[in-house]
Amino acid sequence: MMRSRMCVLIAMLLVVPIVGVAQSGSNASDEVLRTPDGQPDISGIFTFRTLTPLERPSALAGQDTLDAESAAQFEASERIRLNRDLYDPETGAPSAGYQSRAEGGVLSYNEFWYERGVELTSDKRTSLIIDPPDGRIPFTDKHREERRVRRLNLRNGFADHYTDRSLGDRCLMGFNAGPPMTAASYNNNVHILQTPGQVVIINEMVHNARIIPIDGGEHGSLRQWSGDSRAHWEGETLVIETLNFRTETSLRGSTKDTHLIERLRRLDRDTVMYEFTVQDPNTLTAPWTAAMPLRRTDGPLFEYACHEGNIGMEGIMAGARRKNPEKVVVEQ
Repeated sequence: MMRSRMCVLIAMLLVVPIVGVAQSGSNASDEVLRTPDGQPDISGIFTFRTLTPLERPSALAGQDTLDAESAAQFEASERIRLNRDLYDPETGAPSAGYQSRAEGGVLSYNEFWYERGVELTSDKRTSLIIDPPDGRIPFTDKHREERRVRRLNLRNGFADHYTDRSLGDRCLMGFNAGPPMTAASYNNNVHILQTPGQVVIINEMVHNARIIPIDGGEHGSLRQWSGDSRAHWEGETLVIETLNFRTETSLRGSTKDTHLIERLRRLDRDTVMYEFTVQDPNTLTAPWTAAMPLRRTDGPLFEYACHEGNIGMEGIMAGARRKNPEKVVVEQ
């Protein structure tokens, strides 16, 4: 399976209007970037790659942030743990015996193709989730059991229909592009463009482009893969509300009834804070919120080619059926 950043530049259809206007009497560090029509300017090309996990690891329970020494140790450990060139291809797990790339094994593809980030966020948080305080998604017990059964069936090779595969396998939704956006293994890049009445969010993963009206208007009734989004300004923050997803989103534990609220606020010339809140009555006991910085990076974005859903689904299905010809399904 290959999801790579193809080295072909995509032609940019829009020009990002970037105008820096300093507020009267403000310091350079307090400078507010504004578009020609006077709105806060959140446009640019950004990366959100980071080693900070979405959920707080159980080993770090009770620790919202890490001190400099502990953070450095965690980052070094994660860089080794995640390095696919140091995995044992027979067991699919890290091997302490592998000390170099030359001695390592390769799983689906090697470390060269990954772009997961090498450090925690600047505040050294142990999870991108900031609410609930434990940094964990408040799933219902029913959903946890359903997910356990589904994972067991997929591990056993069961897949009798293309809908048994994830939206990522089907090349419909990027697993980190969302909405909402979450840091993952690669293609953690986004291009945000603004016009007086719209904001466009173009993710490098699965080349997803969301064209969102900034009018605070009513949502439509048409269900879409990326939902139906409407935006409005609350002071210096752009608030985007999304409803009417066709099925689930790329976010784990989401359903068609997911209610998503995203917030984007310019912190400085190089950073936009991205925060999102997820509500879903089908899988969650309460809403949860995550926050991560979008950091300016040199562009442009690259074309994304996803082969799984385009040409690989036949092989995926054939392999699953061959592995489990009896189509034995684990019942709940």
